[in-house]
Amino acid sequence: MKYYIVIPAHNEEAFIALTLQSLISQTVLPKKVVIVNDNSTDKTEEIVLAFAKEHPFISLVNKTSSAIHLPGSKVIQAFQKGLETLDEDYDVIVKLDSDLILPDNYFETITQHFQSDDKIGMAGGFCYIEKNGDWVLENLTDKDHIRGALKAYRKETFKQIGGLKPQMGWDTVDELLCKFYGWKIVTDSSLKVKHLKPTGANYNKTARYKQGEAFYTLGYGFWITAIASAKLSFMKKKPFLFLDYIKGFWKAKSAKTPLMVTPEQAKFIQNYRLQKMKEKLF
Repeated sequence: MKYYIVIPAHNEEAFIALTLQSLISQTVLPKKVVIVNDNSTDKTEEIVLAFAKEHPFISLVNKTSSAIHLPGSKVIQAFQKGLETLDEDYDVIVKLDSDLILPDNYFETITQHFQSDDKIGMAGGFCYIEKNGDWVLENLTDKDHIRGALKAYRKETFKQIGGLKPQMGWDTVDELLCKFYGWKIVTDSSLKVKHLKPTGANYNKTARYKQGEAFYTLGYGFWITAIASAKLSFMKKKPFLFLDYIKGFWKAKSAKTPLMVTPEQAKFIQNYRLQKMKEKLF
């Protein structure tokens, strides 16, 4: 299977070489890798060009955008910029972060999953972060969820869900829409990926209500949002985030912010979330 990779990057000189080295070491190499240099002011571009000179399947695209890091929108706009440079001759499209070290067999294993069942629409491994000299699971979500740092999509699935949405919640709505259209999602615990920069490290204060807004635009409704907000703030060990999330939800609702999903999809998502909650409780 042919797979293409798009990597948004902003000031990643400390990590991007490690990510690219892990890609050129894959047992099954990608056909194309596009790094989108999004307004970097460090040596990101220089490092990528050095790799591109030695490895023709690697290319660089420059993009100028705001330096403000709002979760979701900035990274997916950069992803879209890279995607626009690619042709359609691929089986799997991958959105990858620029601060990862993947095991050498990562994409060999991922493509094997896709080949094993033509109803598998998404696949991914697990992110680990360093704590006190040990690499531990970055446990911010359920183990049946693929982290936004390493999303791989079958082309047909990617097209059917409408690509990636440039706003916070993109890496949840993609999976929910996969479920809506009947695709399977596979997570492989044997694929341990080193995540060099913890999730949310660059988020600023203006982003604090965005999670609640995302819950609204996912079509969750208030009670599912409240439960999801309580769970997430507990997992992050920051209980006061719960209030920020709820405030963000109401701000989005009051402003009549457009949903990322149709009414039919929103109804499916609510029923799906409620069913998952019931399974965990009972």
